[in-house]
This record gives sequence, structure tokens and C-alpha cells, in this order.
Amino acid sequence: MQAVYEGTVIANAEDADVVLIEGNRYFPPTSITEGALQESPTPYTCPWKGECQYYSIRVNDQVTKDLAWAYLHPYPTAIERVGADFSGYVAFDPTVTIREGVVPREGSLP
Repeated sequence: MQAVYEGTVIANAEDADVVLIEGNRYFPPTSITEGALQESPTPYTCPWKGECQYYSIRVNDQVTKDLAWAYLHPYPTAIERVGADFSGYVAFDPTVTIREGVVPREGSLP
């Protein structure tokens, strides 16, 4: 599975490694292309998942604010509810294209 923005792959993972939560696909931290995300100061706390870290996406020296987010330390009850530890997994805004069934190339992950 890939997350693609402006024609650039920003995340690349095996479909089985991606966690689906409320219709959003959360990619493992190791699947994120190095340098593609920058921490954002935008605050948000989900009532059931916990404190959220937003990220801006950087593609071709252009930065677009708050198109990705992660729960670095989700509530234990959220992990229980989801059935998987999604700590640090990254989800993307709908403007980011998600391609299912794409097999990562050997050595393509950071």
C-alpha cells in the first residue's frame, strides 16, 4: 500500500501492516519516506485515541500543512479497541492518494 501526494510516494508498506481506524489507513512509522513529514504545532486531542501529532507534508521543497497525523502515545483503551498497537502510525488527509495492493520494492523503505 502506498500514500502518494503530488506524484511522490510518502509512505510504502505491505497492506497487512497498515491499520484501518475509522476509515483512515494508518501506516507504520518505518514505512514513511525519510524527510516527507515535518512536525506541525497544530494541537488536537481525540476523546478516545488521545493526543494527536499533526504533520505537514514536504514534496519538492513545497510544504503543505497538516495533511498527516499520528498518535504517538494512544490511550491503552484505544489500542484495546482497535485491536492493534498503532503508536506512531501515520494517517493521511483524503487529498493524499492511497494505492492498495502495491508491493514495496526491495530496499525502497527508509
